[in-house]
Amino acid sequence: MTWKEKLADQIPVDLGREIDAYETQLELRRLGKLDEKVFAEARLRRGVYGQRYDNGQRWDGFKTQQLAYPQAGLKKGPDTEWDAPGMQRIKIPYGGLNPKQLEVLAEVAEEYSDGILHITTRQDFQLHFVHIEDTPTIMRRLAAVGITTREACGNAVRNVTACPLAGVCRTEAFDVTPYARALAYFLLGHPDTQDFGRKFKPAFSGCEEEACGLAHMHDLGMIARVRDGRRGFKVLVGGGLGAVPYQAKVLSEFVPVEELLPTAQAIARVYARLGEKQNRARARIKFLVEKLGIEEFRRLVAEERKTLAPDPRWTAYLPQAEQFAERPLKPPQPLNGERPPGFEAWLETNVYRQRQPGYVTVTVSCPLGDITATQARQLADIVRRYSGDNVRTTVEQNLVIRWVAEADLPALYRELVDIGLGEAGAGTIYDMTACPGTDTCKLGIASSRGLARELRARLADKFYTLDTAVKGLKIKMSGCFNSCGQHHLADIGFYGNSRTIGNHKVPHFQVLLGGQWRNNAGRYGLAIGSVPARNVPLVVERIIERFARERQGNESFGDFIGRIGKAEARRMIEDLMQVPPYEQDPSFYSDWGDPREFSMGDIGVGECAGEVVSALQFALSAAERLNFEAQLAHEAGNFAKADELAYQSMLEAALGLVRERWPDCPNEPAVIVAEFKSRLAGIFAPSLAAYLYRRHDQRPPLTAEATHRLIEEAQLFIEGAHSCAEKLQQEKAAARAAIWKK
Repeated sequence: MTWKEKLADQIPVDLGREIDAYETQLELRRLGKLDEKVFAEARLRRGVYGQRYDNGQRWDGFKTQQLAYPQAGLKKGPDTEWDAPGMQRIKIPYGGLNPKQLEVLAEVAEEYSDGILHITTRQDFQLHFVHIEDTPTIMRRLAAVGITTREACGNAVRNVTACPLAGVCRTEAFDVTPYARALAYFLLGHPDTQDFGRKFKPAFSGCEEEACGLAHMHDLGMIARVRDGRRGFKVLVGGGLGAVPYQAKVLSEFVPVEELLPTAQAIARVYARLGEKQNRARARIKFLVEKLGIEEFRRLVAEERKTLAPDPRWTAYLPQAEQFAERPLKPPQPLNGERPPGFEAWLETNVYRQRQPGYVTVTVSCPLGDITATQARQLADIVRRYSGDNVRTTVEQNLVIRWVAEADLPALYRELVDIGLGEAGAGTIYDMTACPGTDTCKLGIASSRGLARELRARLADKFYTLDTAVKGLKIKMSGCFNSCGQHHLADIGFYGNSRTIGNHKVPHFQVLLGGQWRNNAGRYGLAIGSVPARNVPLVVERIIERFARERQGNESFGDFIGRIGKAEARRMIEDLMQVPPYEQDPSFYSDWGDPREFSMGDIGVGECAGEVVSALQFALSAAERLNFEAQLAHEAGNFAKADELAYQSMLEAALGLVRERWPDCPNEPAVIVAEFKSRLAGIFAPSLAAYLYRRHDQRPPLTAEATHRLIEEAQLFIEGAHSCAEKLQQEKAAARAAIWKK
């Protein structure tokens, strides 16, 4: 029997019908009877992605991956989507799992991928090196235990995240679990959520001051509140990280629970109707809220709410939500008796005492978000013995076991150690967040996971001697500026970029300081400079050592950076921003975990590029300097100066590029912009060019938030200028080669 036949009576009818439809689309695409673009959106909405191999290299890279991951063995050549294994994302609403689901996840990871379950920063799971023809079977096996991959990607409502401590937290207003579940399944496949221009990410928090669900960085954020004895939510809209981070705006200070679902539906309808559809770079709801202003957006949502036809699902779940409570497996018992080696350190960092006396929540550390299929299966057994069915994923890429009786902690710890999951340090500087980066992501520029491995290795020996305040720091890294690793929210954040030195490319990471994880992602960090990847560990060591040495009283890291100022913070790392010549130290020209010389895929450099790049690189360096000065002006509260400097930094970069094609271009803003448009169309990323055009045409409000955003946009424009410079180098090198050939 096929899995479809075996599971026919275990899969909900509607879900089974959707998987059947997807399987049909898969076959039509195989036969060439379905347009690739149509099928791409169909598979993305089922969580099926293509993935990167070996830094963009083709056949050699595939063979390398086949050796590294024999379970995912390649069946054909690398020429089409059918030949190369990809990635399957799996939605886990609010991170909630039971042991049976964890076992099935382990089974599909072992049978169809490389045997690794990867936990994401949105409480999902990802399987890598999955063949596309296996995806319908994976979906059916997951559906049989109540897990869907629907709308795990695509222009849809993504996984609804929530605080993993919901229901057991000591400071929450109430348990948000049933409300997060209700919203997740109400919006799943809803007709009003099928016409978005981009993705839409909701999150729930149980309290305002903690990190919880990071409500301020979401398209739709809900923070639990109780007013006059009634449950409700503070509702936020228009947040987001990505290339340019936005803080969400308050739509309402209090929405009663009976209005939660219709309010979300009204927001979705406004976004679907008015959101950008053509320019994907401006298609998130944060741009719509910015364009309309929160007052007008609030008015439109209120008007939309009035037009909605009543839906019984809006309130049908509420009686059960009010009574919702998880059941512990065992009665509460205090911690006593023998404690095994290593237990005390683990107890300090990985155990949270619940508001229910005698019970704790245990964080299972999963370095870089990875857990093997064997470990997942063993962990499912442990959960059954000590908790029943109470396990959740976290946005910090770990797992938590809830409702553990305190007396069981020593035995539970021993069992976790036995299966390789007893590592201490959860939620500390050692527990780093990293996106897949160049390991598997097509957008990755630098190896975020490779860097994280190196930083963890260097901290391993000294972790237990670190100052308590240093132990609590957050380090997060992304392989590019899209912030999948949430680098904007870290005390110390990094995102991958690249620079050209002579005839070689060098992997770099932009350094960001001063983000705030608490207060539901209360503050975003700003970049202070780009450092070669090889020097990042030295940057981290230097920064944390100075913080430990000069910290005043209970001063937080964010306050410390604010006190010394960004100019001084940059001075701390300026010498580490330098790159030695290739001949002197070639190690700088390869990335962490990859001994080959770093490259950006098919970009090549001609023999005359060194001379060409020197003049252009000077202009780009000047642009980076101007934008850093804009940050200093912003820090000092001089928003007019910050605005002008950020604008000038974009003009400087644009002028440098234009002069590669018209050396006599005058340094006049109107001329620069006009010539940039005409001479670099098709070679400079339109979404990044738009930042210059918009600021040139209209000065934004001179507020802290608007100016902060412009500085971020200017930095991205400069990053785009570096990429464009590489193309111009190739162009000139080719022209000179043609002349010499003649």
